[in-house]
Amino acid sequence: MFYWRQQTGRVSWAFTDREGGRSAGDFDSLNLGGHVGDDAAAVEANREAVAGATGVERDHLLFLQQCHGADVVVADGPWDAGGPPPADGVVTATAGLALAVLVADCTPVLLADPDRGVVAAVHAGRPGMVQRIVDAVVGCMRDLGARDIIAVVGPSVCGRCYEVPAEMRAAAAAVTPESATVSWTGTPAIDVAAGVVAQLRANDVAVQWLPGCAREDDRLFSYRRDGTTGRFAGVIALAPA
Repeated sequence: MFYWRQQTGRVSWAFTDREGGRSAGDFDSLNLGGHVGDDAAAVEANREAVAGATGVERDHLLFLQQCHGADVVVADGPWDAGGPPPADGVVTATAGLALAVLVADCTPVLLADPDRGVVAAVHAGRPGMVQRIVDAVVGCMRDLGARDIIAVVGPSVCGRCYEVPAEMRAAAAAVTPESATVSWTGTPAIDVAAGVVAQLRANDVAVQWLPGCAREDDRLFSYRRDGTTGRFAGVIALAPA
């Protein structure tokens, strides 16, 4: 179920993998994405399992309506009847909540100030990195009282596997030069995670960058590798004091 997991004081950090779920076929087996064509009951069972393993009630495991932008929301409880808001970053200072972002090549980022009890989860694809969603999330966390922020950057498609047109690489590099790279064959490519790490460090955030390429590791879902596929998640939870 978990590709990586860690506890830091009141904060639990995790990135799921694709094992231990109820989904079948292209989504085998712990698909957490409800928008990819998988059976809805299987997805909900998978989300229930992750919530239980994280130590929260299902309605306290909060997903977003991700849209490859830079909007950030603050959560203070379960989502209302309208469902998840459209955003790619979520922040909370409310204990008992777990924040989740879904990926299948994009970069999942988890952030926390464990001492002050502020946590966040970020879906950082290429558009989000270019729009500097990291800056928006860090600013929102500091507005809620965070000071010493640490971040864990999860597995995503590596730069060598993310070939793009030259003009797309140039646009990303104009925002964050560290994101420009080349593919396995020497063609233009973008390393989104490297760009995200650079942006975090520019915001004085301490970073742990986990190894792993979604496209190269069969334990992870990858849209670039498989096309029709599921989603794994970055999940961060804040326990009561």
